[in-house]
Amino acid sequence: MRILRSKDYRRMRWKNGGGETTEIIVSPDGAALDAFDWRVSMAHVAMDGPFSLFPGIDRTLAVLDGNGIRLRVNGFGERDLTQTSEPFAFPADAASGADLIDGSIIDLNVMSRRGVVRHTLSRTILSEPIRIATSGEAIFVLVQGGGARIEASEIQDTLADGDSVLLSAGHEDVMMTPVTTLTLYEAVFQRTNT
Repeated sequence: MRILRSKDYRRMRWKNGGGETTEIIVSPDGAALDAFDWRVSMAHVAMDGPFSLFPGIDRTLAVLDGNGIRLRVNGFGERDLTQTSEPFAFPADAASGADLIDGSIIDLNVMSRRGVVRHTLSRTILSEPIRIATSGEAIFVLVQGGGARIEASEIQDTLADGDSVLLSAGHEDVMMTPVTTLTLYEAVFQRTNT
């Protein structure tokens, strides 16, 4: 179990230079934007515009903060994403862009290299303790809007708002207990067989 503190996330310019992203974790560690197997980041979107293109990458997007965006993805049409929307998956090499609905947002981006790793991203409102099963090669969990206690075997720790944890395959299940009601984002990564 690896605890990731929000104060340690890496801030960098978008690939297309149009804004700022906060890289939470990338695999393998330290991989460049054209060499990662999977990546989790947050972006502060302050104006309408195109998304960066990532050839050969699949992406899932969720809105963490703000009133939302109207997302346009070539071949997928137009979709409004808000804090209460389910995460939306689409190819990161499809031309895409977004218009802000009412002010800036912060979004969560989960990406994986097509044919190497596949991923899912789920969103859960958490008010009671939950057991997180380690069902993939890697499981990433972000807490948003509150803090939580996590317990696994002899390890106990606390996650603050915006902190996250990375679990690996074979790790025993982890118990998470929210301090107050919060939103939990869980990304599961699984290596493909191709």
